[in-house]
Amino acid sequence: MADRIGYRRTMIACNALFFVSKIIFWQSRSFMGFLLERALLAVVLSGISGVDTSIIYLSCGEKNSHRAFGIFEGLGAAGVLFSAAIYTVFIGDSYRTAGFLTVISYGIAALLSLGLKEVKTVPKAGNRSLAYFVSVLKETLSNRRLLLMVIAVALFTEVNQTITVFFNQLQYAKAGMSVRLISGVYILVTLSGLLSVFSAPLTKKLKPEAFGTMLFAVCGFACFLLALTDDPFVSVFGVLLVSVCFRLMFPLGTQLINEAIKTDDRATALSMGTLIADLIGVFTNLVFGKLADHNLGSAMSFGGILCILAMILYLVSVIRKRNKRKSA
Repeated sequence: MADRIGYRRTMIACNALFFVSKIIFWQSRSFMGFLLERALLAVVLSGISGVDTSIIYLSCGEKNSHRAFGIFEGLGAAGVLFSAAIYTVFIGDSYRTAGFLTVISYGIAALLSLGLKEVKTVPKAGNRSLAYFVSVLKETLSNRRLLLMVIAVALFTEVNQTITVFFNQLQYAKAGMSVRLISGVYILVTLSGLLSVFSAPLTKKLKPEAFGTMLFAVCGFACFLLALTDDPFVSVFGVLLVSVCFRLMFPLGTQLINEAIKTDDRATALSMGTLIADLIGVFTNLVFGKLADHNLGSAMSFGGILCILAMILYLVSVIRKRNKRKSA
């Protein structure tokens, strides 16, 4: 839909609704209030899906988009650190104050979106019916290079999310680490998000094929290392390695996904890619959870296997791109 009404107007509308949803969240005192906020949030996330990265890619162009995606990811990490510092120093247990400051931050984001410039799009005529979206989905599935890259990045994302958010504390507890030490490691892992700004220069130096393969391989190594250890220092090193690899890979993967899109309805294609990634996440989360119930090491090893699979898919996708350019 964004390709039809314009990316800028879509971002403005979604950020305005985002702002409204946070006002509702701040003022909610009942279940229905929080339910309304969640429903509005679902609408916003559906509308904004693919639009933000499309604006960055089309504004910067293929040459500069990788660097822009790295900055985008780094600023996200910086925002998390800044909000955590504000919460720790000034807010404490005052949840209403935290809610009010959330309203302020989303209000600023809504105002900043007014400064966006519309990017050039080539909208297709006709009604955006269910049949149309099904046709875009079929086109996305038939684009092998895009599909392989989407799956590879989705698998990598799930490994990172599962290990650095859910399994890390279990690993630290197994290693006998204190709550205070775990909190310090969390800050360190969050700081690793700032390294995403180095993704573009490192890729330029090492080339996408070699750099991406190395990141998948190192992350897989870290997963297997975590499966075998209960040492606190090795555990922290392993989790940090997973986070660093993902932070460096995500901007590159986002650029390659955008490059592989053939349809004019870029945001719709990206949304379809997100849908595919979410479905993959459902499967991997079930397997991760089942394995972790049995043995944490088995779950970590599964993460390593997913990294190897993602690396293979990534290589095939990049090789297809290289061969296509040679044939052209």
